Amino acid sequence: DLRRELVEELVIPTIQANAVYETVYLLGTSVARPVIARSQVKIAQQEGCTHVSHGCTGKGNDQVRFELAYYALDPKLQVIAPWRIPEFYQRFPGRNALLAYAAEKGIPVSQTPSKPWSTDENLFHISYEAGILEDPNVTPPKDMWKLTVDPEDAPNTPERITITFKEGKPVRVTNETDGTDVTDALDLFLYLNTVARRNGVGRIDIVENRFIGIKSRGCYETPGGTILRAAHIDLEGLVLDREVRAYRDEHITPVFGKIMYNGLYFSPEGDLLTKMVPLTQTNVNGSVRVKLYKGSLSIDGRWSDTETLYDMEQSSMDVQGDFEPTDSEGFIKIQSIRLKKWGAKFQK
Repeated sequence: DLRRELVEELVIPTIQANAVYETVYLLGTSVARPVIARSQVKIAQQEGCTHVSHGCTGKGNDQVRFELAYYALDPKLQVIAPWRIPEFYQRFPGRNALLAYAAEKGIPVSQTPSKPWSTDENLFHISYEAGILEDPNVTPPKDMWKLTVDPEDAPNTPERITITFKEGKPVRVTNETDGTDVTDALDLFLYLNTVARRNGVGRIDIVENRFIGIKSRGCYETPGGTILRAAHIDLEGLVLDREVRAYRDEHITPVFGKIMYNGLYFSPEGDLLTKMVPLTQTNVNGSVRVKLYKGSLSIDGRWSDTETLYDMEQSSMDVQGDFEPTDSEGFIKIQSIRLKKWGAKFQK
């Protein structure tokens, strides 16, 4: 049971980093691979194995993610990858051939010829690829989606929850409607999945660039993760220093997402970044009120009992507070020096 490891060691740090790939993909498949690979290697070592294996295709990202993890964790291990062995992929060129073989041999599988897409599910998300989805203009059938209700069929009444963070980690979720209160990291994440699912939150349909250079269409459901990331980003606006946030957004967030996507979690740069992320989260303490409604989420409010960067009087348009408006004149003059020189050349 690797669920707690997944949530505490991979999912939460990914949320803390606001990591994402190509601005939209929440890395649901990517974050699960290090945990699975590490457990595989541990068992292989316990059993005295010389080889490990995976069932990834020769065109996808996961072969890279698994194998780079294997080699980083135990360089002596060797890998058996059937879908890169010519005798295998020439006999079974695709999933339809495998489905036919499974039917012939009485091997139970979840896929059927009428639902030939590939799925990969973990606690964080589920992905759908291949089959009819390879045409990027084909609308996914309604019965494909597994984790979330159709937003059109979601309840007509909004559901409101409050998420509390400590140093960027979610530590409490309270349902404002029914009073449910959850604090354990794993239980909290499972509960967020539950409320997101029944409100149709967390679906995306995208075309992405695989690490090996092929474009791929993927449909994803990331229910609880979608809520957590949105709430975390919102709270940072209230409590995180401007320059710390800007540095993290430029130098850590995109690189962290790329490293996770490309399967380099177990690497020198991966080790460095996982140590850097917590340093940006010291002051991310507070709570966010979230409204869930028919596939969407919005922020109703946020507060912090400990962080004081936000000053209502200082930012108010109705109260002067301790800010002297005349100071802005000098600030603007300094900022305009280079702009005046730039603009002057157009006046000649």
